[in-house]
Amino acid sequence: MMEAGARFDRLRELAYLLAVPPAAGEADVGGWKNIGDSLFNSFQTGRVEPSLLVYAGLARAWRGEQPKEFNELLSRYRALLDRGFASSLNKTAFEARFNAVQPFYTATILYVLAFLVAICSWLVWPAELGRIAYWLIGITWILATLGILARVWISGYAPVTNLYSSALFVAWVAAGFCVGLERIFRNAIASVAAALIGVPSLIIAHHLSLDGDTLEMMRAVLDSNFWLSTHVIAITSGYGATFLAGALGLIYITRGLFTSSLDSRTADALSRMIYGIVCFATLFSLVGTILGGIWADQSWGRFWGWDPKENGALIIVIWNAIVLHARWGGMAKARGIAALAVVGNIVTAWSWFGVNLLGVGLHSYGFTENGALWLIAFVASQTAVIAIAYLVPLAKWRSFRGAVAK
Repeated sequence: MMEAGARFDRLRELAYLLAVPPAAGEADVGGWKNIGDSLFNSFQTGRVEPSLLVYAGLARAWRGEQPKEFNELLSRYRALLDRGFASSLNKTAFEARFNAVQPFYTATILYVLAFLVAICSWLVWPAELGRIAYWLIGITWILATLGILARVWISGYAPVTNLYSSALFVAWVAAGFCVGLERIFRNAIASVAAALIGVPSLIIAHHLSLDGDTLEMMRAVLDSNFWLSTHVIAITSGYGATFLAGALGLIYITRGLFTSSLDSRTADALSRMIYGIVCFATLFSLVGTILGGIWADQSWGRFWGWDPKENGALIIVIWNAIVLHARWGGMAKARGIAALAVVGNIVTAWSWFGVNLLGVGLHSYGFTENGALWLIAFVASQTAVIAIAYLVPLAKWRSFRGAVAK
């Protein structure tokens, strides 16, 4: 008996899965327990939980390769649980179907397809292929919307609760803006930009999902739906908008340098798109940062503490303001604004992921040194694009007949 008790006590310490439900009417008292807890408590109560007997029967049927007995016992146990946990069982069944559907994997494929169609529209059949790319982005955005709403219902929290969900939301915000931009300009540029942000963001989300539960909450004090629904969503929307402005800047620079398609009309459209999105990015980033300060004051007793994450959010606001003032003051024209927007990619990537590499402050979570090389590579690629944009003489920009870019 002593040996069995020691084994059960050890199992209680090691078992993390809470597989034994509370008895009827005890949900608020005992709660769910792991198998080790339940076995150890059986010494005190002299009664073995029915769930343990069920699990033992399932294990025996499994080892004996008796599928009929296994399924029958499982069906009876499900009916027993259904009496007290019907809503939870319905939610877990929905979550299983949601995981089987893999909406965000499908969205990644649709983004790639839309990207290819949109690029082809710049070469042949611009109206027809551009329309197809637009509808593909629209369908992808609707699919991502349904996927995010499903996660909200499953978790019971706001759309952004951890780094994984922030990657989904960044792609969703950017794609939403792109649907609106494409509706206005109808030149397939926004479709390409949506894919340029959507595919990397969803790939990042996929790799983050390999760490475990994608519905896990962030650390610190993110257990309030109010702040998850205001500060976190506003800040993440700022990320998505700033990345979108940067993606449009990349399109401007690459089309001007490596293709003959950047005529004055296209350059003007891209400049107006960048300007409009930077305005939205400034608004969301500023509101989100202020809300974060109010939250910090309520949680920690100070509005601002120069925490790395706070500094990162402030840098995004300042940089977007710099872009706007450079445009308003005439300090930078079309090419200059595009290059400044690309710098926004670096600033946002640092605030989103880079500050977590420091391992200090109240906001370091969910990202370790294994992402440092990818972050450095991304920053290097954006820096190279900016350098090329200024090192290549303006006269070399093929077929570009717009205003002289500064």
